Amino acid sequence: MREQTIALIKRYYAAFNAGDMATFLALLTEDVAHDINQGQREIGKAAFTKFMQHMNRCYREELVDLVVMACDDGRRGAAEFVVCGSYLVTDEGLPPATGQAYRLPAGAFFELRDGKVARISNYYNLPDWIAQVGA
Repeated sequence: MREQTIALIKRYYAAFNAGDMATFLALLTEDVAHDINQGQREIGKAAFTKFMQHMNRCYREELVDLVVMACDDGRRGAAEFVVCGSYLVTDEGLPPATGQAYRLPAGAFFELRDGKVARISNYYNLPDWIAQVGA
């Protein structure tokens, strides 16, 4: 189970990096829980899809240096990576966007069910990102 979980998380991030939102979203349960960094928990694939549409409008990102881990029973996993991005469109409550580049260490925790992602909790240092985009 551990290896299956690692493979699923790697597929999830490969689809993200490829901009393949259909595959990316297909890897989620219908009731996926999404813990947004320094934000609230959203429930459901529809909410996650809306979140990703917003993110893809405001940011262009690629994740590099991916390391994936999983527990022996495969029910939980984690990933550590670096986000290489460009800030394209001003996001509400954040500094103005002018195409600034950023490089940000980040991580995520996963719960899996029936071969899909049932929860993802993302973490990164928002003050670091704000400093990089020139607030």
